[in-house]
Amino acid sequence: MATAWIDQALWCIERQQPVVLISVASVRGSAPREAGAKMLVSAQHQWLTIGGGQLEWQATRVAREHLAKAEVADRWVRDMPLAASLGQCCGGLVTLLFERLRESDRVWLQEAQARLRRQEPLEREVGLGRAQLPAWVSLHEPTAASHPINRFQASRLLDPTDPRGCPVFTEPLVPDALNVVVFGAGHVGKALVSILGTLPCRVTWVDAREDLFPDTVAANVTIEATDTPEAVIDEAPAGSYYLVMTHDHALDQHLCEQLMKRDDCAYVGLIGSATKWHKFRQRFDARGIAPERYARITCPIGEPGIEGKQPAVIAVSVAAQLMRLRTQLARREALSAPADVALAH
Repeated sequence: MATAWIDQALWCIERQQPVVLISVASVRGSAPREAGAKMLVSAQHQWLTIGGGQLEWQATRVAREHLAKAEVADRWVRDMPLAASLGQCCGGLVTLLFERLRESDRVWLQEAQARLRRQEPLEREVGLGRAQLPAWVSLHEPTAASHPINRFQASRLLDPTDPRGCPVFTEPLVPDALNVVVFGAGHVGKALVSILGTLPCRVTWVDAREDLFPDTVAANVTIEATDTPEAVIDEAPAGSYYLVMTHDHALDQHLCEQLMKRDDCAYVGLIGSATKWHKFRQRFDARGIAPERYARITCPIGEPGIEGKQPAVIAVSVAAQLMRLRTQLARREALSAPADVALAH
């Protein structure tokens, strides 16, 4: 999720737990993770990942050695040749940005967290400083050149030629682009939302049966216990992905009809068999709904080739389908980007 590393960093600061934020600043050649991947390291724990293996082990060691020292720089970079010094078969060169987070970092972390939760993109700049210039972190409005077309092409730049005379690291911080609305808190709904809670997306989970929802959900999940799900459909942003999987076929049909009134759904999935979908199509025809409108609905749902009726299997299949569609959309957006903007990434 877009705010996962920010949430964890603030958690550590609030508990006065010294922690180092590690970011993949740039990548040349093959590497286990992309530029922008992050992890946090304390004396005893680590969160998130920059790819595992020797790269992650060595980065963790560097961070912990730094935490054990009293007077050291709060921000620095280190090149990590994967083949030469780490023995990883990737063979590329990864530059890591290390940031020792302190109480003074709380302000920009909270601002970034709030803006991303409001779906506002921004840009973070980290200056490493020099003799008479302290290191800094600042947040800016994204520029046309820096704001990524999609979150798969987020640009990262370590620029030693910055006019201020020190390396500067910039990164666009982009809200999670995938907005998912799940109707139904039954067994499959629970399994699916549990998986989506670990993925880069925002989830609205809808059911009238409030007692079926768990006591706690992931930070990217919002529960809507309502008997008017139509209002959730009306309020959802354009380009949302919808999963209809309630306990009631009549309610499923009603929700599908409501969703067909929108022309801006990225995906509408209906749980059920081919027989259920055949009956629904007959009902839509009887109600005078044009075939091209209900042709937008996917039923059965899930990735072809993943078989099984257990809730967890269905959930994995549906989550995989959503991630594939998300990737395809991002690639189409990248291909349709203006040439001058695409080159900036």
